[in-house]
Amino acid sequence: MSVFQAVWLGIVQGLTEFLPISSSAHLILAREIFGWEAGNAEIAFDVACHLGTLAAVVTYFWDDVFKLVVAAPGAIVGRNDEASRAGRRVIASTLPILLVGLLFEGQLESLREPSIVAFSLAIGGLALLLAEAVGSHQRRAGALSLSEAALLGCAQAVALVPGVSRSGAVITVAVLRGLTREEAARFAFLIGIPAILGAGLRAFLKLGLSGILEFMPVLAVGFVVSGLVGYGAVAVFLRCLARYSLAPFAYYRLVVAGVLLVQLFA
Repeated sequence: MSVFQAVWLGIVQGLTEFLPISSSAHLILAREIFGWEAGNAEIAFDVACHLGTLAAVVTYFWDDVFKLVVAAPGAIVGRNDEASRAGRRVIASTLPILLVGLLFEGQLESLREPSIVAFSLAIGGLALLLAEAVGSHQRRAGALSLSEAALLGCAQAVALVPGVSRSGAVITVAVLRGLTREEAARFAFLIGIPAILGAGLRAFLKLGLSGILEFMPVLAVGFVVSGLVGYGAVAVFLRCLARYSLAPFAYYRLVVAGVLLVQLFA
């Protein structure tokens, strides 16, 4: 993997990990366009980029993350303060993707096809438009029940299908449940921390420490680029949601899906 590839894929991962347009779809597309093979270097690079975006979201939401970590014991033993309740919501939202990822890893790998990516992008785009149209945009994440948090976790698990978008799926369902766009995005980013960490660990275990060290220079580039771009993407996205709708992201998904389908079936 060249430095150019590392910078390009780091930018793609940093931008698309948090925007509701699917990071896996854009990484697959980038590799298809440039003819880059998904070998050991790419697996190692996935680890670096996941760690970079993880560092970005943890840094941006440091106060919230710190409170959740401190409150974790209370969340487990059933304390009823707000931090403990928030911790239980995060746990309830994390379990579905953990179970699906462990039980269906092999089947999920077989779904990394451009046709599946295209249909997932299109369906997700239409779902975003529906959420914008019918959501009340009034509730805060603190009002979510455990069952609603688990429902958002199921949405996150569905996003293991390439093209769906983890943040996009969670934001869509959260807005349908009445959350404001900003609250939906913040909750999606927070519950994404365990998911991003898990994805990075899975790739690391698949490759091993020696495989990581072999590609260290380009991995460092990917980590830094994805982290910086990811931090900026979170900040700008949240500001935009305070003023604008999710419709532009939905239309973008539909356009990309249309282009893909034309290329596949023309």
